[in-house]
Amino acid sequence: MAEQKEQSMSNYKVPGMRTPRNRQTEKPKEGKKTLRRLVGYFADESKIVLLLFAVVFVVVIASVYAPRLQSDAIDSISQGDFGRLPAILTVMLAVYGVQSLGTFLQSRESAILSQRVVERMREDLFDCIVNLPIKYIDSHSHGDIMSRMTNDVENISNTVSQSLSSLFSGVLTVIGTVAMMLWLCPPLALLSCTTVILTLAATKFLSSAMRSFYRKRQVLLGNLNGTVEEMVGGYKTVVAYERQEAVIEEFDRTADELTKAGIFAEILGGSMGPVMNVINNVGFVIIAAFGGYFAINGVISIGIISAFIVYAKQFGRPIDEIAQIYGQIQTAIAGAERVFAVIDQPREDKSGHGDMEGAKGVITFRNVDFSYVPGQQVLHNFNLEVRAGHKIALVGATGSGKTTVVNLLMRFYDADSGEILIDGVNIKDIDCNSLRENTAIVLQDTVLFADTVRNNLKYSKEGASDEQMEQAARMSNCHDMILRLKDGYDTMLSGEGYNLSQGQRQLLSIARAFLAQPKILILDEATSSVDTRTEKRIQDAMVKLMESRTSLIIAHRLSTIQDADFIVVMDRGRMIESGNHEELLAKQGKYYELYMTQFAGNAI
Repeated sequence: MAEQKEQSMSNYKVPGMRTPRNRQTEKPKEGKKTLRRLVGYFADESKIVLLLFAVVFVVVIASVYAPRLQSDAIDSISQGDFGRLPAILTVMLAVYGVQSLGTFLQSRESAILSQRVVERMREDLFDCIVNLPIKYIDSHSHGDIMSRMTNDVENISNTVSQSLSSLFSGVLTVIGTVAMMLWLCPPLALLSCTTVILTLAATKFLSSAMRSFYRKRQVLLGNLNGTVEEMVGGYKTVVAYERQEAVIEEFDRTADELTKAGIFAEILGGSMGPVMNVINNVGFVIIAAFGGYFAINGVISIGIISAFIVYAKQFGRPIDEIAQIYGQIQTAIAGAERVFAVIDQPREDKSGHGDMEGAKGVITFRNVDFSYVPGQQVLHNFNLEVRAGHKIALVGATGSGKTTVVNLLMRFYDADSGEILIDGVNIKDIDCNSLRENTAIVLQDTVLFADTVRNNLKYSKEGASDEQMEQAARMSNCHDMILRLKDGYDTMLSGEGYNLSQGQRQLLSIARAFLAQPKILILDEATSSVDTRTEKRIQDAMVKLMESRTSLIIAHRLSTIQDADFIVVMDRGRMIESGNHEELLAKQGKYYELYMTQFAGNAI
């Protein structure tokens, strides 16, 4: 909207909003709480989770039982009992085969589970984004919001697919391995498990250091995406003012911070593996020393020592894997915190039981006060009565509160005090969907989607027929223009319709509003970006569109509103003059000054 952030809104800053001089990191929620909530997404995939558990259980049983068979084979060879060896080897082959097949199924089910869980999370996040209040979208970096949908959710997907099954199997493997070691030789098992204390201490120390860096990295990544999104969106302005170097410097500053945080996070994450290896090697030394002693004294056989070495490695491997993926888990939790921070935002209040069926379109603003930021008031005791079918114009300097009036009427924001009525009914008591279905808005900055002309026109009225669409195009003076396009109504528009001129895009937006057949029409600087000839075509289309409709027009070009039934002159959130064109000129007040400046070339 042309003046979305008027007056105090121009300096509106919200904690967490990305700006060049204000990059405040969000306070993350507790990791355990986030993890529990993340696990909640697996509830609807219970069948896959149970199947994954079953497969992991079979793989763990096979991996725990295989060293015992290896021990029996070594003891058979050392004792010269070769008769049992073929049977033992056959069973070993079968066990390893089951383990390999189970590992494949484990990877397959993990991939399916991760994609389904992440799909639901993306749906929840997108559903939240499209239902967020306009205030939230206005006050947060669009690039950062997009980063939560892409980078953060993707990190969660990678963690679920690569780490979840490893975590499951790791826990079961540790339990099974310890149980088998205790069964074979309890004293040696207890000695081997002394390394667990070292493992837990190292993990706790490193994880606490890693957590902050991974959270910081995710926030900085969102800031970086916000910088890129702003630069791409405003690229022409950047180039026109030769601000490339400044943009690069800003990007480099954020990238440097991200690099430093990433380096520390990766160093700490990468140190987990080597530390765990050292601890495991200590465990091997313990087994070699005490196992040899027990074997010499006849407590255990040579085969059991061999099995213990395998079990010790098998015991340390899951802990190693968990340590290696711990950084990835921390990244996923940090990403989940950011995703849930958006999902937890309150949805737009669309309450109201009434509808606008049969509405005449009488609009009343009664003692309305409003501020975007508390303490910085934008509208002051604003009063306005708009009769049904009348055309009302709002004029005034930038920041005078014109677009704020529209924002409040559309329920994009709620008034701090006072009432806004349609046909005597407070708009808070009207269903928001009904209000917007019966109100069409044409903006200065037209919004078209990367789709066909046909679908862009029908965006305002789902289920409209082609005949209705073409009639709306004819009434809007753009039917012939559309037919001259390469594929007519089936012409594909590029992002935001950039393969059309500004005037063509404006005519299409008017046709789209025409097709909606609204009770109330809002025109916000609809002709300020086009040449005089195109403006005449657009004005002719708007005249047809405004017939028999209550219309609010915001305009700087006074030529577009001279025939308005009523003109309201605003200044600093207050109505300072009102009347028709002739009456306001006769008063020789603020409107007269604006008129003389534009048409007589006199600076008053």
